[in-house]
Amino acid sequence: MSAVEKRSVTIRGHRTSYSLEKPFYDDLVGIAATRKLTLAALVAEVDETRPRDTNLSSALRLFVLQWAKRGAG
Repeated sequence: MSAVEKRSVTIRGHRTSYSLEKPFYDDLVGIAATRKLTLAALVAEVDETRPRDTNLSSALRLFVLQWAKRGAG
């Protein structure tokens, strides 16, 4: 099992953090590269579209899972 790592990012001018296991983080970095986005831009996109009752870390995991299920990348 991969340990959860906390990371910080600036979204729309404010600092926030999220916690992801390394495989999720690695896939997120790969998705950002495939889409020619910075990691911060991709995280901001997920943050903007997530339901307000879902925390950012969970939204990022679900985004990566959805990407993988679509077979994108």
